[in-house]
Amino acid sequence: MSTAQQVPDILSPEFAADPYPAYRVMRETAPLIWHEATKSYIVSRYEDVERVFKDKAGEFTTDNYAWQLEPVHGKTILQLSGREHAVRRALVAPAFRGSDLERKFLPVIERNSRELIDGFRHTGSADLVADYATRFPVNVIADMLGLDKADHPRFHRWYTAVIAFLGNLSGDAEVTAAGERTRMEFAEYMLPIIRERRENPGDDLLSVLCAAEVDGVRMSDEDVKAFCSLLLAAGGETTDKAIAGIFANLLRHPDQLAAVRADRSLIPRAFAETLRFTPPVHMIMRQSATEVELSGGTVPAGATVTCLIGAANRDERRYADPDRFDVFRDDLTTTTAFSAAADHLAFALGRHFCVGALLAKAEVEIGVGQLLDAMPDLRLADGFEPAEQGVFTRGPQSLSVRFTPVQD
Repeated sequence: MSTAQQVPDILSPEFAADPYPAYRVMRETAPLIWHEATKSYIVSRYEDVERVFKDKAGEFTTDNYAWQLEPVHGKTILQLSGREHAVRRALVAPAFRGSDLERKFLPVIERNSRELIDGFRHTGSADLVADYATRFPVNVIADMLGLDKADHPRFHRWYTAVIAFLGNLSGDAEVTAAGERTRMEFAEYMLPIIRERRENPGDDLLSVLCAAEVDGVRMSDEDVKAFCSLLLAAGGETTDKAIAGIFANLLRHPDQLAAVRADRSLIPRAFAETLRFTPPVHMIMRQSATEVELSGGTVPAGATVTCLIGAANRDERRYADPDRFDVFRDDLTTTTAFSAAADHLAFALGRHFCVGALLAKAEVEIGVGQLLDAMPDLRLADGFEPAEQGVFTRGPQSLSVRFTPVQD
């Protein structure tokens, strides 16, 4: 067992600036660390994080979400287990896969992407984060739910506060208060809309959630509200950072950008490799149900375990040359990259695998394709170097680019 003194601290400015060297030290010399400030055990090797997520032996729970998520979302599907979780997931999952996704929501995705690109396609310059990535997934989710996109600034403020709450590893009181305030504001906004949608259902996702029934079980207004809150935060923040990350990575590797431009079937590979190389979510917590042996020592029962996705996804025991971005790597399976059989860890694994993974894939394929069409000679603005920010979630804060506008 190692202590945090032997490796760069996850709360330090040095770690926030560039966590990847610290991740390497952790994997090599301190694969299990007791971190006093967060009162958690930190695991960094692929095999350990994979074991925690898959949890085939019932060793880990999501009980930690009672304090980590519930104060901002209410009780969500992530906290449930066993039959209760299976039924609740069966209520929401159909909307995010197969014919429902294709028939109902691909047109929504295409329209929202095009509308945003129309705002800058003739200018020859853009900030792909501010002008596109931070707006696109939230607009899509609002549209899917049948909410007013004019409320976008509110949605963005809410999900930013929620993500800050989740990543509040240092326990900042103002961040905590803002997160808890968001739960109240979101409930005041959503509950009347949910009640109205039960009375007058449409063909939007919110109406589907209100009407969904499995084995005689339906979701309460509070259940629906909590799921919508989770969807806005998880679906907004992660897809935002994934799209920004894909372009930051490709712009740093012009040969790979050219390959993806020439062959759009490579977009899922670029997405999967970005999820491995620069995942939007760097940490996910679980709670140990029993005493567990992991690399480097023993985790006692009832402990919080911080799984470092950003470290595990660059484990040299799992990936060849892991610090190289390579859409052509042969040790990452694209066909399973957006399913619970994924061999990267960015969507978690097991029964709590991200329910929105296929929605994210559809958004990325459509959005990246449309952006490449609109910007045929896309390049970074002169002197601009993308910089990631964040510890719990991480991605480029801005991405200034130049291009020659396509003539109509």
